[in-house]
Amino acid sequence: MQRFWATFLLAPVCMAAHAEDPPEPRESFQWAPALAQSAIFLGIQHSVRIATEPGTRTALTGPFLPDYWRSATGVRGWGDGDPFIVNYVGHPFQGAVSGYIQVQNDPGYRRAEFGASELYWKSRLRAMGFAALYSTQFELGPISEASIGNVGFDRKSSGAVDLVVTPLAGAGVMLAEDALDRYFIRHAEKWSGNAAYRIVVRSMLNPNRSFANLLRFKVPWHRDVRGGIREP
Repeated sequence: MQRFWATFLLAPVCMAAHAEDPPEPRESFQWAPALAQSAIFLGIQHSVRIATEPGTRTALTGPFLPDYWRSATGVRGWGDGDPFIVNYVGHPFQGAVSGYIQVQNDPGYRRAEFGASELYWKSRLRAMGFAALYSTQFELGPISEASIGNVGFDRKSSGAVDLVVTPLAGAGVMLAEDALDRYFIRHAEKWSGNAAYRIVVRSMLNPNRSFANLLRFKVPWHRDVRGGIREP
């Protein structure tokens, strides 16, 4: 009986002490793999530019520092002369891929799924911030369109559109893929246990997540929040 009353009387004290305990620290962001994956993505993008754009190849000659400085400081107004599909489709996809690079290297948040949870929205805000940094480096940084190809040297070829659209619309693309993965792809996987079918559904309906998976040398259909394609 004495033990019962001692436990009863001390319980509120123990509960209060437990409530005041600080939360366990989250595992820190993995900068090394995130930067490595970003470098691979950046290399792919610039390789495509050099291979497919004669103007970029022509601009590789000339004094580097003066041309780069003029190009990097050449942002004027909103538009940059690129077609709609580049500014409002290609760049949002770039923002989504770089956002997923952030998510997959953020252990405390990488398993957050689309929904109303604070964890999920913090995760995607962090991803948008990372995408903004990546976009700024891609446009104006030392390994950028400004330094490789001198985009912006002609004042009509550089504007704020990509700096704004890439992270903001990229976050929108991520939200769409996250919602699709949780509310459609998960259910679609239950319709058939065929591995090829599940590969196509996961990969094709989440293209930017799939590409980001390849950058970390995982299969496109990998998911951090659930098992493989052969699991029930």
